[in-house]
Amino acid sequence: MKCVICKHGDTRPGHATLTFTRRRTTVVIKGVPAEVCTNCGEGYVGEAVTARLLKTAEEAARSGVEVDVREYVAA
Repeated sequence: MKCVICKHGDTRPGHATLTFTRRRTTVVIKGVPAEVCTNCGEGYVGEAVTARLLKTAEEAARSGVEVDVREYVAA
């Protein structure tokens, strides 16, 4: 697919690092499977992965941590 951010690159399967901020918590998740733009590096994550990431961010926020860095683990 053509990147909607830079409009020049095409996406290829790869991995991305994503950051979520929820209330006072910041969660960084590395190694997330994504379609990554070959030009600008923008990552596009599928619906199932997104749902899992949001659940992880919410759990971290409820636990009260301020900063949490995790590696993505497939279900």
